[in-house]
Amino acid sequence: MFLEHFGLREEPFGMTPDPAYLYASRTHAEALESLSRGIADTRGFLALIAEPGMGKTTLLYRLLEELRDTTRTVHVFQTQCTSREFIEYILYDLGVDTTGMGLVAMHGRLNEILFEELLAGKRFLLVVDEAQNLDDTVLETVRMLSNFETHNAKLLQIILAGQPRLAEKLAQPRLSQLRQRVAVLSHLDPFSVEETGLYIDHRLKVAGYSGEPIFDKPSIGLITRHSKGIPRNINNLCYNSLVLASTRGHRTVTSEFVQEAMTRLDMESLGSGPLKVGEFAAPPVAPVVPAKVSPPRIAPAVAPKIPNAPDRQMKASLTYDPGKKINVPKWPVRSAILAIVVLSGTLLIAILGRSEARQASRPAIFENSSDALRALSHGDQTEGAAASYDAAPQDTGNGQVLTVVAGAQQTLKDLSLRYAGHFDGDLSQKILSLNPDLKDPDHLEEGQLIRIPLPPGAMKKVNDTGEATTSSTEETSGNLFTRFAALLRERK
Repeated sequence: MFLEHFGLREEPFGMTPDPAYLYASRTHAEALESLSRGIADTRGFLALIAEPGMGKTTLLYRLLEELRDTTRTVHVFQTQCTSREFIEYILYDLGVDTTGMGLVAMHGRLNEILFEELLAGKRFLLVVDEAQNLDDTVLETVRMLSNFETHNAKLLQIILAGQPRLAEKLAQPRLSQLRQRVAVLSHLDPFSVEETGLYIDHRLKVAGYSGEPIFDKPSIGLITRHSKGIPRNINNLCYNSLVLASTRGHRTVTSEFVQEAMTRLDMESLGSGPLKVGEFAAPPVAPVVPAKVSPPRIAPAVAPKIPNAPDRQMKASLTYDPGKKINVPKWPVRSAILAIVVLSGTLLIAILGRSEARQASRPAIFENSSDALRALSHGDQTEGAAASYDAAPQDTGNGQVLTVVAGAQQTLKDLSLRYAGHFDGDLSQKILSLNPDLKDPDHLEEGQLIRIPLPPGAMKKVNDTGEATTSSTEETSGNLFTRFAALLRERK
């Protein structure tokens, strides 16, 4: 454990607001002094503004600790509440059971307690932490509490502590009466490089460390830049740096350890992003039988654009049309062919003859993506031909396999998220095994055929009345123009 390694009595960079660890930077010392003086002078309303993680709560605990013998205090943290709940929180902290009490009765009981404390010679301080979350109606209730007073003394003093959004709220015209009552306004600034070093040394000393500095100067500079001088961020970096240094037997934390700690704390690097083949592909040791899983829930999305294919709205679950063919056209537009037909009947016959020759040289339908990929790689698909395959998924013992067409600038991750609903290392490994010719998942070629594994039953059939009779029409019709019309339909 790093505490023993560095000779520490306790955790120096904990996340709890322990007032013993408060470091009195310039603005922290000024804020503490201003609040103490404002309370001593019974100024009524005081405010403390700082960014998250700057140590507002720790400073408030130090203030309450200093006032413990002379002041009755209530510290409210629950600020997402109604006006009634806010008063209930105050009375609950004072030990008052509010069951069955109305709002007027609760105000009366609070007023009685304030007078009792005044007669006992004590001040009464209400501290509202995270006050930026208070609704305007609750802030108005807080303002009304300041009316508890005698002709020469305030019975209640209030500190509103919060993030910069609190200052924005108080600046609103409709809260001008509350803003005018704020007599002391304090704020906390981020640490400089020098203050960061003193802050780290202070916390180590409070935790029991004595000896040469653990953090060298370059590491302190790096911590200051990356943490932006915010104490909470400094604590996280220092804790992780100490753990790394002790694990490797070092007594000094250098910038290398801080850099590694920064990497480990980098949330953005853990977000989704394009993966390289080497990052998730590993040589298979033995066939792995995937566990049975429920079909994935696929959110509504827009289907990928396929040339000359009608747009379809995605449903809650994917569907497919049995027997439907998806074509990647490489022929001139239909109008050009019609012009040729009009100009020359002989040319029409020649075109049909070439089409039949092509049909004889390759299957009309690729039964799976492997056949299609082999045809593409060996040049079987001659210039002008349309790459076709069966859009229906294949059922296997472990689920279904769907063959899809890669669009322009699409990646393997895009296709997986579109059709499988997720993308991870396990799925990518399965896809690579189904597509042995796939070289770069991040740069798919437009029109490339990709096989994607799906759980059993993920694809549901729907009735298809579109193009199911195209093939039979071509085979049975003896009329030349009927055959040509069928050819055009095939090439749509």
